[in-house]
Amino acid sequence: MTLDQNYTLSNGVEIPTLGLGTWFITNRNVVDAVRSAIALGYRHIDTAQAYRNEQGVGEAVRTSGVRREDVFVTSKVDAGAKSYARAARSIDRSLQTMGLDHIDLMIIHSPQPWNAFRGDKAYFAENIEVWRALEDAYRAGKVRAIGLSNFEQADVDNIVSHSSITPMVNQVLAHIGNTPFDLIDRMQGAGILVEAYSPIAHGALLGNRAVEAIAHSYDATVPQLSIRYALQLGLLPLPKTADPEHMRSNAELDFEISDEDMEALRSVAPVTDYGDASMMPVYGGRLTLGSMAKMVAASLRR
Repeated sequence: MTLDQNYTLSNGVEIPTLGLGTWFITNRNVVDAVRSAIALGYRHIDTAQAYRNEQGVGEAVRTSGVRREDVFVTSKVDAGAKSYARAARSIDRSLQTMGLDHIDLMIIHSPQPWNAFRGDKAYFAENIEVWRALEDAYRAGKVRAIGLSNFEQADVDNIVSHSSITPMVNQVLAHIGNTPFDLIDRMQGAGILVEAYSPIAHGALLGNRAVEAIAHSYDATVPQLSIRYALQLGLLPLPKTADPEHMRSNAELDFEISDEDMEALRSVAPVTDYGDASMMPVYGGRLTLGSMAKMVAASLRR
């Protein structure tokens, strides 16, 4: 059963191989969503300062009836916190907001602020300072593991060459039709676990006939096939849903994709339309006042 399995991070900490993503789930709705997930057997919850639902995630974890040490909680330092002081304060604020005595994994959400994502400025010096704040939080026992998100190879190399602790995780966009194979290979070769957010491409794969046909051959849904694909690549998928039935289905992965079908899935045409999420920088969009308003409106519908 996938929910009973773990990866082991480079520092020896065990992390469940499947997590629940909470992006776009409001603070009001995330309490019930996380409680439902934990009741179904999920033991890995992923949030972020930018999601504005840390309070609800913490409340759900604290009141779930499951021991704190048995639930793995991830959060992320806001992409705009690009100094040691701001990052350090944000970690303490996340602990206070969630009402937890530690966070299992804290990661830098992005190498650049969202309004400069993949822009000309790399923020190398700033990220070294943010990483230093994570290292200090790790040494102080505030967090059990530290990592990165949305970091490309040059961004990772910058951290590794200026740190005393190598990142344990890099959480990136990875799904059928958009899998950064070279980055994954290099991360895994360096002992850095790759987590895959949006493993179902924010729903964009649901209408893909080639993917549907392969899923049907395994008597599986497209989400199940997509999550299984990530697992067979050695990734840690983080499907997002507030629907308990989808949570249950997403964890029913008792099948193995053949080598032939894995190769076919590796070759699926790139996803270019992520629906209402296309405005987001990680999907190739640019943040504007208009796109931010649309993002807020979309989140309130969930």
